Amino acid sequence: MSKDILNHELVPSHVILSESEIKKVFKDLDFEIEHLPKIKTDDPVVKAIDAKKGDILEITRDSPTAGTFVTYRLVEG
Repeated sequence: MSKDILNHELVPSHVILSESEIKKVFKDLDFEIEHLPKIKTDDPVVKAIDAKKGDILEITRDSPTAGTFVTYRLVEG
């Protein structure tokens, strides 16, 4: 029996950002995309959402102490 990893309660939301979303998120930041934390192409969630090397993922977690926490990862090979 196969389980959908994306529906597991411990797996936060992962979304591949479009080029326009990337520009919007990072436009006012003095930040190089290459310096984002990395996530591997063989990560189970990366595979499940069909993310490719070079994609930027927006990961949204719900936290009892921090509320909603959003972070970004660069997919690398």
